[in-house]
Amino acid sequence: MMIVDSQVHIWGANTPERPWPKVQAVKAQREIPLGKDELLKEMDAAGVGRVVIVPPSWEGERNDLALAAAEAHPDRFAVMGRINPTLPESRGQMATWKKQPGMLGVRFVFHRPPLRELLTEGHTDWLWGEAEKNGVPVYLLVDHSLVHVIDGIAAHHPELKIVMDHSGLVDGKDYQAFKDFDKLLAIAKRPNVATKVSCFPFFTAEKYPFPFLHQYIRKAFDAFGPKRTFWGTDLSRLPCTYRQGVTLFTEELPWLKGNDLEYVMGRGVCEWLGWKM
Repeated sequence: MMIVDSQVHIWGANTPERPWPKVQAVKAQREIPLGKDELLKEMDAAGVGRVVIVPPSWEGERNDLALAAAEAHPDRFAVMGRINPTLPESRGQMATWKKQPGMLGVRFVFHRPPLRELLTEGHTDWLWGEAEKNGVPVYLLVDHSLVHVIDGIAAHHPELKIVMDHSGLVDGKDYQAFKDFDKLLAIAKRPNVATKVSCFPFFTAEKYPFPFLHQYIRKAFDAFGPKRTFWGTDLSRLPCTYRQGVTLFTEELPWLKGNDLEYVMGRGVCEWLGWKM
């Protein structure tokens, strides 16, 4: 079974030669950057065959390290890249976006101000049609209160493939984090929307094997099905070993097995994003 992590960040140090933005919306998930070489070692130790690299927001709108990793290891890495939707020069880029070697699609974060307003005030409306027209899948991180906005986008752009990052989880632990989880489940009615059951261990105070999470993984699976439910870790803030991030799904969920397990653990995200296996 090919195991494919649907989200891991890699990044470089903040240096004069390669500076981060002066205004930081979020802090890096750890002090020491996670690079491709360390990631490859982690993958090999955990039995992870492939990773979808998501460039992190604290580095700004840049994809250089992710694309370099995918170029060096095309059998192990692909990229869901970043673009600033507010810049005039961003318009029209979807037409050639996937011609970049290793690039599968785009990723946006809209769960906190001022990024939230980019979505709710219509500043990104132009983007969805361009991505749909050019077959560019989209990763989206929004909190559960904004799922209805994404539902409207999915309805108006039925050929646009959308993935709900972390199943809409953004803050809190346990019941606080999952109190509005049913709002995420409602969008499963859209066949062009999938969800990532990624980073779930970060949103519980429990230790491995995180029994509180099992019910919510099952709810997502039951709503979206095996072909639209994607395992992932967001490794740099995973509160357990990478291998445990894998075995939470492969060993601790007795109902998830066979073909369903194969899809959740990697086949599904590869098919959805067009990454040939």
